[in-house]
Amino acid sequence: MSLADDLVWLIGIPSPTGEEEALCNAVARRLSPRFGADGMLRVGNSLVVGRPGPGALITLYGHLDTVPAQGNATPEVREGRVFGLGASDMKSGLAVMLALLEDEEVAAGPCCLSAVFYDKEEGPAHENGLEEVLGSVGWLSGAALAVVLEPTDLEVQPGCQGTLNARVTFRGEAAHSSRPWLGSNAITRAGEWLAAMHRREPAPVTLDGLEFREVMSVTTAHGGIATNVVPARFDLNLNYRFPPNLSVEEAEVRLRQAAAPADEVEVFDRAPGALVSAGNPHLERLGRVTGARRSGKQGWTDVARLSARSIPAVNYGPGEVALCHRADESVEIAAVEEAFVGLKRFLTEE
Repeated sequence: MSLADDLVWLIGIPSPTGEEEALCNAVARRLSPRFGADGMLRVGNSLVVGRPGPGALITLYGHLDTVPAQGNATPEVREGRVFGLGASDMKSGLAVMLALLEDEEVAAGPCCLSAVFYDKEEGPAHENGLEEVLGSVGWLSGAALAVVLEPTDLEVQPGCQGTLNARVTFRGEAAHSSRPWLGSNAITRAGEWLAAMHRREPAPVTLDGLEFREVMSVTTAHGGIATNVVPARFDLNLNYRFPPNLSVEEAEVRLRQAAAPADEVEVFDRAPGALVSAGNPHLERLGRVTGARRSGKQGWTDVARLSARSIPAVNYGPGEVALCHRADESVEIAAVEEAFVGLKRFLTEE
């Protein structure tokens, strides 16, 4: 099958976070004739393909899960693009991984290739399936370079931002809506803070010549129990994407300062960023062979999880960042083909 056919096939197997089993089974069946039972290891609903051997160990990483569907579960091909849930984030990357694993020239090349298809990346950081894989398969830590095929618009993106999620709570006092002066409206109490968050501008931070934008966003809001009751509580989620030069602890201090007007702040999801891996010859060769532009990763990826285990890692994939998590998510077929060609050259040329 072509790369476009493979992508349509992958999108056609639904895999929202927590429901990756069917897709993991399908990938395992697909690769079984080439790798057999000895060449694949199942860890829950994640799959490790390949084994260490002669040559530099290069590992490819891609998550199987997607965000929930938004009327885009059925794949469609038109005007040189594949549309559908996960087209950019990141089933186009999975299609490239499959093609590289099945390529005869890659198999005969100087590198030892392995791949990890893992679950639960789109959910909370502490539930991410890659952590269990890395804890179970020790030889993955010996990789000369790990390539995470997250969407990067075909840019080589070393490092990544960290992320925090916090529940920000404003409290009031319930009352009948016909007599609001007898209570205190928790929702409108948050109004000035919300307006200030709306005006908050991204703060650029440059590290090793790469720009990362520090941003805070209110992403959910829940309040009120009935149309005729002044709400006594208003809960919001504050998402903070911080530059990789900050530790999680330093980032949490900044988040709490920004949310100081609230009555309560509970940080419940933490993921550190990853600094740029400098001086890795395989990373330098990847940039040279692909000719890809080098930029900072505006977002969190499992490059951070790999880097925390001293595994040199980089983001490089065909997906389009601006279309991730959108109802009209799609990817250009030519970009998927370019990613495959670039990575094949990287894996086959000395």
